[in-house]
Amino acid sequence: MKPKVFVTRKIPEVGLKMLEEFANIKVWQGELPPSREVILEEIKEVDGIVSLLTDKIDEEVMDAGRNLKVISNYAVGFDNIDLDAATDKGIFVTNTPGVLSETTADLAFALLMATARKVVVADKFTREGNWKTWEPMKFLGQDIHGAQLGLIGFGRIGYEMAKRAKGFDMKIKYYDLSRNEIAEKELGVQYADMDEVLRESDFISLHVPLTEGTKHLINKESLKKMKKNAVLINTARGPVVKEDDLYEALINGTIWGAGLDVMDPEPPEKDNPLFKLDNVVLLPHIASASIATRNKMAEIAADNMLAGLKGKEPPNLVNKRVLKKV
Repeated sequence: MKPKVFVTRKIPEVGLKMLEEFANIKVWQGELPPSREVILEEIKEVDGIVSLLTDKIDEEVMDAGRNLKVISNYAVGFDNIDLDAATDKGIFVTNTPGVLSETTADLAFALLMATARKVVVADKFTREGNWKTWEPMKFLGQDIHGAQLGLIGFGRIGYEMAKRAKGFDMKIKYYDLSRNEIAEKELGVQYADMDEVLRESDFISLHVPLTEGTKHLINKESLKKMKKNAVLINTARGPVVKEDDLYEALINGTIWGAGLDVMDPEPPEKDNPLFKLDNVVLLPHIASASIATRNKMAEIAADNMLAGLKGKEPPNLVNKRVLKKV
């Protein structure tokens, strides 16, 4: 009998076809994520679940999944999953790392440029028929070339961001829990403590995972340390930034602008005050949204699932300690 797999949202066909060759799969067809009640019901008889960041897979869900062997997260992050509970229960948890680093860095740099040069607000101005003449003082933005870029978090995506910044002759400093001396030599980036990165950077781009230590890492105190002309870019996780404090900083001129691909919560409330500001660019969490990257993510998620269902160590196993349980 084929194993059963529940896929919580439609993913690219290449991944679904891989799964169909080995398992009986059921794909949630709704535009919005399945409710918790649906997940609790669907997981009862399945051997594996392909989940997204929008799906909270906690101990209650795992307990409902009597036959659950694999949780394959279609994402790099996995803060939606209770790793300790999964490990205790002998369940593989996997993710899709590496493949989206360059695509995410592309988007982060595009967001930096769009915010710095007021691309979105100028586009709206033009579409609404307000362009009457060339104006010397209209839509003045910030120069990117030669500016100081600060990277908070210097993993794969931070590294790729630095590579792109070098093409604009940007000076780069980074803060991370550990130094990358190889990258320092390769790219000419400098390691600094977080306060120095905040104080000296014209642009600050966040590339940290969401943990207890990084939640609200950017808050009123850290924003006050930034330059008046600084632009904050977040393609990491929404809760890394305390949004109320960011809003105050943007309306008070504490910083110049912000570009956000992630928010807290997601989706944001309809009355989110950031929507009213012209000095912030907002995107709906699309950093990895290229055709090639999303296809590759689907392949990796399927590979992880199939290996786990076959009793093999998945290639992108997150909770390595589980190997002692199975």
